[in-house]
Amino acid sequence: MDSNDVRRQWANRSGEYSPEYYAYYGPNETSDTLRDILDQYIDRNAPVLELGCSSGRHLAHLYEHGFENVAGIEVNEDAFDVMADVYPDLAAEGEFYPNAIEDVITDFADDQFGAIYSVETLQHLHPDAEWVFDELSRITDDLLITVENEPESEGEPDVSYVNDDFPLYYRDWKAIFTDRGFTEVDSKSGRRDTIRTFRTTRTTRADV
Repeated sequence: MDSNDVRRQWANRSGEYSPEYYAYYGPNETSDTLRDILDQYIDRNAPVLELGCSSGRHLAHLYEHGFENVAGIEVNEDAFDVMADVYPDLAAEGEFYPNAIEDVITDFADDQFGAIYSVETLQHLHPDAEWVFDELSRITDDLLITVENEPESEGEPDVSYVNDDFPLYYRDWKAIFTDRGFTEVDSKSGRRDTIRTFRTTRTTRADV
């Protein structure tokens, strides 16, 4: 399976893990955690980007709590129809990019977003597209949050397949982003993921 295959799978996803699936469950504990982290580090008017926003349950939660400058990237175009139905205010006011992350991220300006976050999205990025991590460093002005799966032990396979279907790649997110100019300022283990909060090195230096 190459990176194009992975993108096609998500673009055509229905049923479990589809936009309708996530809209049905709505905002959750992760949504609250993201809001708390953003409240701690950035202003409410800072531009916030979600990678793989699906139908927008996390962004809707942020929007309803005062983060109104929000944007999302989502490869499954059906997600935006669901968003318009379930979260109409978000759909009307947010900035959305119906495309794969790899196809849009190079269009953003340096330091364009005050905060960027990913919830179980980067872990599905094919190794051929790992150059995206460099782009995230370029376009993040302050805060980067990863809510992603991580290896539980040494020797764990580099990839597994969810329901024998789409791939999940195990990565050391702390190493990936500290090697790209970020400083980790917090981390916590959730039920399924590790939540890591990074700030750009230029931001942490300014705080000293």
